Amino acid sequence: MDLGIAGKWALVCGSSKGLGLGCAQALAAEGVNVLMVARGAEALAAAAAKTRADYGDRAGASVDFLAQDITTPEGRAAVFERRADFDIVVTNAGGPPPGDFRDWDREAWIKAVDANMLTPIELIKATVDGMAARGFGRIVNITSSAVKAPIDILGLSNGARSGLTGFVAGVARNPQLAARGVTINNLLPGKFDTDRLVGTMQGAAQKTGKSLEEIRAAQQAQIPAKRFGTPAEFGAICAFLCSQQAGYITGQNILPDGGAFPGTF
Repeated sequence: MDLGIAGKWALVCGSSKGLGLGCAQALAAEGVNVLMVARGAEALAAAAAKTRADYGDRAGASVDFLAQDITTPEGRAAVFERRADFDIVVTNAGGPPPGDFRDWDREAWIKAVDANMLTPIELIKATVDGMAARGFGRIVNITSSAVKAPIDILGLSNGARSGLTGFVAGVARNPQLAARGVTINNLLPGKFDTDRLVGTMQGAAQKTGKSLEEIRAAQQAQIPAKRFGTPAEFGAICAFLCSQQAGYITGQNILPDGGAFPGTF
């Protein structure tokens, strides 16, 4: 399917690995010009080079990168100095650490809210008016399935990402945006085979004394699909939400999780 977004410009945050990289690759494969942003310069440069060679060159898309911390005002300023107008923005920042809420002080909460709520809001604020003026815009926020199924040890993430979800629910339905071709949606990933998931499984293995393979098998067994998702699958969903065909989808929370969350019908 031709998604009708070749030649558009996309900002993809946290795209040196994992789900963000999957999104950057899927967009580049559709001919979207991509600016990849992440903090680690070496890993980002390697990811951008591979994305360019494997996807961008074939589709006639440019793939550029900028090593910045998008959660800081300075990082965002550097991004918008590189390019002011984006047609597509994929927001993504690493989740805050797990723990006991009794141990989190005000600084921990502010850091979580700043990275996982306020940073996406700042990126939305900086780009949506230009999108509306051009008659096309797609914003996809990578959040977490914990928004719909909160996990007790992920309270910082639960709180910050739920705040973003509430904000998006309102602004995405603003006729000044929705009626002018601008959509804003959230992607709430379940368990995908990424470095972050491997890290959590290693922690569980150390805590329980079980092997990593046992932990992996046990977690996969709890998912109706009986496997973890892949970054490529996640990227494909993101690319569709950015497509011309998805213009009637806005203000939604999309939950790719292999059926793990029971939800309602």
